[in-house]
Amino acid sequence: MKTKSIMSVMTLAAMMAACTPENKTQLASGINLSNLDTTYLPGSDFYMFATGGWQKANPLTPEYSRYGSFDVLQENNNKQLRSLIDSVSAMQNEPGSVAQKIAAMYNCVMDSVKLNQEGVNPIKDDIARIQNTASKAELQAVCNDMESYGIPGWFGFYIDADIKDSKNNLLSIHQGGLTLGQKDYYLEEDDATRNIRQEYKKLIVDLFAHCGLPATPATAERILALETRLARQSKSRVELRDDEKNYHKMSYDNLKSDFSGIDWDAYFKSQGVEGVKELNIGQLEPLHEVEKILAEASLDDLKLVALWRLINSASSSLDDAMSLRAFQFYGTVMSGRQEQRPRWKRAVSAVEGSLGEALGQLYVAKYFPAAAKERMEKLVANLQVALGERIDVQEWMSDSTKKVAREKLDAFYVKVGYPNKWKDYSSLAVGDSFWENVKACSRWEREDMIARKLNKPVDRDEWYMTPQTVNAYYNPTTNEICFPAGILQPPFFDMSADDAFNYGAIGVVIGHEMTHGFDDQGSKFDKNGNLVQWWTEDDTKRFTERIQVMREFHDSIVVLPAENLHANGSLTLGENMADHGGLMVAFQAFRNATAQSPLPDIDGFTPEQRFFLAYANVWGQNIRDEEIRKRVKSDPHELGMWRVNGQLPHIDAWYEAFGVTESDPMFVPKEKRVTIW
Repeated sequence: MKTKSIMSVMTLAAMMAACTPENKTQLASGINLSNLDTTYLPGSDFYMFATGGWQKANPLTPEYSRYGSFDVLQENNNKQLRSLIDSVSAMQNEPGSVAQKIAAMYNCVMDSVKLNQEGVNPIKDDIARIQNTASKAELQAVCNDMESYGIPGWFGFYIDADIKDSKNNLLSIHQGGLTLGQKDYYLEEDDATRNIRQEYKKLIVDLFAHCGLPATPATAERILALETRLARQSKSRVELRDDEKNYHKMSYDNLKSDFSGIDWDAYFKSQGVEGVKELNIGQLEPLHEVEKILAEASLDDLKLVALWRLINSASSSLDDAMSLRAFQFYGTVMSGRQEQRPRWKRAVSAVEGSLGEALGQLYVAKYFPAAAKERMEKLVANLQVALGERIDVQEWMSDSTKKVAREKLDAFYVKVGYPNKWKDYSSLAVGDSFWENVKACSRWEREDMIARKLNKPVDRDEWYMTPQTVNAYYNPTTNEICFPAGILQPPFFDMSADDAFNYGAIGVVIGHEMTHGFDDQGSKFDKNGNLVQWWTEDDTKRFTERIQVMREFHDSIVVLPAENLHANGSLTLGENMADHGGLMVAFQAFRNATAQSPLPDIDGFTPEQRFFLAYANVWGQNIRDEEIRKRVKSDPHELGMWRVNGQLPHIDAWYEAFGVTESDPMFVPKEKRVTIW
């Protein structure tokens, strides 16, 4: 899928509350004073000042590698979804109905007795298919078939908007083949990363043995060697952020001639893809490396990789011993979690992953009132006005660019709550085998994508998240901002809180998503979603100079002092810019909303102080060192602490609100602050 700019901490649930109520009753501050830790001074460590009390009251449990305000909301969502599923499961459902499918998927995960009795038998046939191949061509045919139901291959494909012709969909080939997800884990030589590779090899050996296959350290070394070879040619997370450099549109005939080491006709036929005339190759070098690997690697080594992809993909869908062993690596080694989620949470997640919109319909009907959708749409409109005002006053932006920026802002497509039309799951069959259901759902998702999108115009009403998702996103190719129903609920929505709280807690995040349309990536797309240059050359130069200040500031942040591990200012640049813009836009909107009726001081804090305290509390969390390392390598969002302490020193209004001076540790001289919005 084309990368969407997504708020990973998903704090938008309070958005419903930001419109000023008509009654004149004084509202509460919305600030829970117990969340504060006043042993810290605002200008010394604002994050701990605002959230230290919350952190002490919410220690990490073994289930979590990171626990924050978002997770409180997600826990509530899980309980609501479980209640919905239980009510469906308790009924006599017609075979083939959506209700039957939801109940069947949930129950097959919950049936631990059956799962443990079956062990690894559900994948034995596919194991035999791989082992019995007599040639590379025969093996690739088996792998192609397995990819059609969710087993990853050496690369992958998706169908979404053509970034230079946004009204039409385009099939795109993208890099893949790395079980660890990204190249850093294969190539970096720090102690923590080397340890991850050692534990990864142990995982391979253990899961091969669990499946009754020959398993030695040499087996793991051979698999790791091929993945590492591909990793060397793969693009990094930072390189993947450059849309222009990951766009290589060509004809199907050129694909077959330029990448002749792959049988494309056989591949696309196995995936149910017909009639491709043009397509995009996202990353050229790794695809050429796949050609070389397929030609040069031995049949036995290619079989080992195919077996590993199958076993690894199925590991969480089979018996408890296999699921636990996979968790010990992906959950504990990679993230620091100490125990698996309860089975019921895993079962809810399986239903969401396979029948997300079907479950979403039930969720919306019970938990999302129409009034919330209407209020949210009004609030978004208020933030659009404020962003327009911020655009108008920027001295670094020329009048011609301001005009086009305004047109793009006015063209935002706002989605709130749930889709206008729902997915049709009638062709999906769900039975009583967890692994077979996983395969069936993966195949259905692929077939559905192909049927809806291949050689067809873009459907702007498509949603990239389910309604119950606790998240939000901006999509540049449709110039849309989307806020699912799942984020519009307590504990972040407080109808009794005033505008200082609501604009600080939720207005910032709405502004964040809007500002993504003008960050280092979004600014390259016009109002119609096409990747084109619409800034003047001088504006682009001034913009680049300003965002470099943001990049360098975050590069200097040390997130694990004992290891001298720094944040990645290039990887997090877009999200950091959106946080900055969100703060500036929301504060403007807050000032607009209260201009005629200034708010009083409450709980010892001025309205402006409560605005920034509300923002900081959005990011309160506890996090393990393993998860910090993982996120620094992979997450385009800055860590929660630095979304506060790394952002507020660049906001003049924060200095004024708390009287922060050059004698305070967080002080940044005005000439060194980010000045974009």
